[in-house]
Amino acid sequence: MKRTDFRFTEPLRVRWAEVDAQGIVFNAHYLSYVDTAMSGYWRALALPYAATMQQLGGDLFVRHAALDYRAPARNDDRLDVGLKVREFGRSSMKVDAAIYRGDELLVLADMVYVFATPDGAEAQPVPDALRRVVQAFEAGQPVVDVAVGDWADLGEAAGAIRREVFIEEQRIPAELEWDEADAHCLHAVARNGFGLPLATGRLLEHVPGVAKVGRMAVLRPMRGSRVGRMVLEALLLEAQRLGYREVLLHAQITAEGFYRRAGFAPRGERFDEAGIEHIEMVRGL
Repeated sequence: MKRTDFRFTEPLRVRWAEVDAQGIVFNAHYLSYVDTAMSGYWRALALPYAATMQQLGGDLFVRHAALDYRAPARNDDRLDVGLKVREFGRSSMKVDAAIYRGDELLVLADMVYVFATPDGAEAQPVPDALRRVVQAFEAGQPVVDVAVGDWADLGEAAGAIRREVFIEEQRIPAELEWDEADAHCLHAVARNGFGLPLATGRLLEHVPGVAKVGRMAVLRPMRGSRVGRMVLEALLLEAQRLGYREVLLHAQITAEGFYRRAGFAPRGERFDEAGIEHIEMVRGL
């Protein structure tokens, strides 16, 4: 099995605590590597695991796990775990995984998950909605849709994400989160294959010729995926379509790297906004 057989791979680095007395990775840790990759696979599907299983009314349980060891990994090795769903049964999902160091195959894994009631007592048919999303991803099709529109159309979804991220998680006072600009600016909302809102942002005019992106928020389980970038790109396309020559935003310091990778550059000194350190960033169009 080659790396190119996998659309999805998860990067890992071997930690000291995972190495045994022989100086190689203890065999049981390879299963945890596969589990870690499985979590990444759900992000790639744009399916926050807990919310998805709750929506489906069940859960996935490991029915079978087999490892074929070819070569050992050692402390500080950089590994990649390739993972794909091979096929579905009535209530099962069969998964192939492979662990690589560079192009060298170290371990093969054969996993079977069974969809069952939340307590695991009774197997259930794999929901068609889950099959469709997985099959679309493995076929190279998009699994996220980004809609751009006004507050009347997208406000409920955008507001729910912002409430969870800014008010509940970051503890920004509600009176600072909501303003009159929401009613007349453009909003973008990313949804997954189940229609669940995952990320949002908005676009409004700052001064003539310059647009401002704001209220960028991504649900915690989806951070590190591409959904935030997809929302940002949708807003930048709208800014370009509307004839703006430049876009600015106020980035939280923890998100500065995200915006740099999207072509934004910092301008000026850091400042406090709603009790959180920010920096202004700009990008030409």
